[in-house]
Amino acid sequence: MTVVACTFGAPAASGETEELLTVARKLSASRETALRWLVAGPAPRPQLEELATAYGITTIDHIDDPELEAVAPDASVEALAQYCASRPPATLLLSQTFDTRLVAPRLAGRLNATVMMNALDLEVAGDALLVTASAYGGDTRAVYELPGDRPHVIAIMPNATTPEPPPDAAAGAAPVIEDVAVDLSAVEERIRLVERNAEEGPRLEDAQIIVSGGRGLGSAGNFALVEELAEALGGLAAASRPIVDDGWADSARQIGLTGKIARPALYIAAGISGASQHMAGCAAAKTIVAINSDPDAPIFRYARYGVVGDCVELLGELTRALR
Repeated sequence: MTVVACTFGAPAASGETEELLTVARKLSASRETALRWLVAGPAPRPQLEELATAYGITTIDHIDDPELEAVAPDASVEALAQYCASRPPATLLLSQTFDTRLVAPRLAGRLNATVMMNALDLEVAGDALLVTASAYGGDTRAVYELPGDRPHVIAIMPNATTPEPPPDAAAGAAPVIEDVAVDLSAVEERIRLVERNAEEGPRLEDAQIIVSGGRGLGSAGNFALVEELAEALGGLAAASRPIVDDGWADSARQIGLTGKIARPALYIAAGISGASQHMAGCAAAKTIVAINSDPDAPIFRYARYGVVGDCVELLGELTRALR
């Protein structure tokens, strides 16, 4: 009945690895079962040891295969399937990213396991596992009961939890790192990544203040008003999917179900209707401020503060007032 937290390569600078280890440690403690951290791909061992010690992880299984240097779906599924065949887990947890969306369902199929995506919280109920997950495009939350008679593959949403080292982590012993051999010689990737969008600078996922613009801006040139207000507030500019699709903003700025998931202290939505797909990316914000000319826009159901008006006029006025 082992709980396995699986990550790929070196720990992410964004804190996703720490979030995953926190969830895995709490689950293993609730089930009073062993916890292992599986690292698939090359990673610096001193960094792994430091993080494992800080988060109370005593055993690291390392698949240091060059085929996993970049997260390749076919190779990753095969490597994890071979690992699970030799060391069957009761629950395998992954951080939900673009890459793991491709890996988790296929791995579950290979293992005849249940699979849960968009997970936000886990709770043990007897032999079953209760998983709270985002549902209907983020419009609501649902609780699923997973039976204890088969393994589970669960993808944890980013920013679903706060990294929390155990109180006695400083006294933890150095972890044992075990090398795990897999045979990937017969794997041939069916999809080749030609180019990955490079992101530079601060990440939306880490921002405490976000100003986001939508179709209500009227034209591509008005997205500059979003950027100016974000700068004046010391935050980051973001966008809804429609204006990203129209080329008004870069895809790295997209908030929503198919974009970035953020939990800022302040989220200002300017000219955004509030569709469930967009709210999946920002509903966890502590305070949402909505600016929309339509008083019946769905965004006002989520907002703590709402302003009915032309966002183009109001963004400029807000920026001038702040400056």
